[in-house]
Amino acid sequence: MKDLNIIEDINSAGSWLVDHQDLLIQYAVNIVAAIVIFIIGSIIARVISNAVNRVMKLRGIDATVADFLAAMVRYSILAFTLIAVLGRIGVQTTSVIAVLGAAGLAIGLALQGSLSNFAAGVLLVAFRPLRAGEFVDLGGVAGTVDQVQIFSTTLRTADNKIIVVPNGKIIAGNIINFSREPNRRVDIVVAVAYSADVDRVKQVLGDVIAADKRIMHDKGVTVRLNEMAPPALNFVTRCWTTNAEFWDVYFDLMENFKRQLDINQIAVPCPQMDVHVRHVAKSAEQPE
Repeated sequence: MKDLNIIEDINSAGSWLVDHQDLLIQYAVNIVAAIVIFIIGSIIARVISNAVNRVMKLRGIDATVADFLAAMVRYSILAFTLIAVLGRIGVQTTSVIAVLGAAGLAIGLALQGSLSNFAAGVLLVAFRPLRAGEFVDLGGVAGTVDQVQIFSTTLRTADNKIIVVPNGKIIAGNIINFSREPNRRVDIVVAVAYSADVDRVKQVLGDVIAADKRIMHDKGVTVRLNEMAPPALNFVTRCWTTNAEFWDVYFDLMENFKRQLDINQIAVPCPQMDVHVRHVAKSAEQPE
């Protein structure tokens, strides 16, 4: 009896397959077509994204902007591909879009920080206050811009550390770009003893600056007494050089200032403290 039931089930299943073979074939075709659409869409997204990135870089567009826009193009194509795949397998795309819209609203409320970082990334790409390869200070974090991504910016420090800064913090804070302008001013404060002659000190420091060929003398040079501080006279020196030679000029001037001050016997004060010991005589009423 049990065997007869199994045979009946098999016969009924076979009849159902025969009766609905057209529907099954249609579903199979739709599933295969959906897989093909997804594969082709992924390939097209990658190819177009790489092509957009390559074309923008060949036309001299900043690498930061090129990478960002290429990523946006790729994700946009993948989103349309996913909708096409769902439509192919029979899912009502209008309902899906409505559900995705509602889910997007809920996710947006839950991920306000990430969305603000995304919006900040768009602003960074649009206005470009920093670019790949530039040295910047972002609220106390300094380094060379490696890449501006959708949600964050990657910096590489001078000692080869990687720092990832959220884009929202960059937009909300101060951005100091040291590389955007071709020239920079070198400011150095030199302290000398009060016994030094002011005119003599100015001449010595000015001669050191005049001897350096990397300094742009046509942009003006300043050597003036800036402050009469308690321990020393502080002279400020200001001159201009190229951005690429800034640190070499800075360190060379510091060393040459010290050498010339020593040669001309101009003392550089050192911090010191005078301690005066006073002897107080004991009175007759004080115990031994």
